[in-house]
Amino acid sequence: MRTEGDIDRQTPLPQMGGRGVFVTEVERALQNGDIDVAVHSLKDLPVKETDGLVVAAVPKREDPRDALVTKDGLDLASLPDGSKVGTGSPRRQVQLAAARHDLCFEGIRGNVETRAAKVESGAYDATVLAVAGIRRSGIEVTARPIPFSIMLPAPGQGALAVQCRSADVKLRAALEAVDDPGDRLAVLEERRLLALIRGGCHAPVGALCRRDDLGWTFEAAVAVDLDSPVQRVAVRGEGPVGLAERAFAMLNLADA
Repeated sequence: MRTEGDIDRQTPLPQMGGRGVFVTEVERALQNGDIDVAVHSLKDLPVKETDGLVVAAVPKREDPRDALVTKDGLDLASLPDGSKVGTGSPRRQVQLAAARHDLCFEGIRGNVETRAAKVESGAYDATVLAVAGIRRSGIEVTARPIPFSIMLPAPGQGALAVQCRSADVKLRAALEAVDDPGDRLAVLEERRLLALIRGGCHAPVGALCRRDDLGWTFEAAVAVDLDSPVQRVAVRGEGPVGLAERAFAMLNLADA
């Protein structure tokens, strides 16, 4: 299904209302009964759940990292001074600028293949794409994953959301077969931070909740706007629930 976000590839996403423009038509088809199940990129879904619809499953999460795409496979440290980076994401821009003050940023729209082609043609020196998007598209691009120490992903990045009507009890039960409870808890906690900040899906907020042998870690990277410094915080706990609130309490967002 082609959504408003797919059709209009010129207008910057924040001006169109954020990433929700990729889901409206699909959700409407679900509400009208034209389809029974919708599969979204979770980071495209607005934080507030749509009336009558429910995310019935979050399958196993793909790699949540971002990747730098260049013609020659350069990493961030190897980009020449003043390189032009194409990105329409405030989150990516503020974190890249924190690591490399010399970079120049310009807006870019289009799918994975389109943006990679603009780098190959020389229109941009680099762009940033989600590793999950690259893998799911199946195209060959020269990409170098960016470490979490430099860039935290968008809340829910790499995860899919399997959505259905909340009244379809049998279907909801059937969809539980593809749900990954641990990844669901992690991405819901990341989206909880977004809700606490009252940011849209396009706000300069990076978050990553993950489990290791010692428990759970929640990391956040937040800027008030494009001209503000990036604040990074990290908290640990035995479980994921409540970590977003603890991270939020550590952030200074008085000017937000």
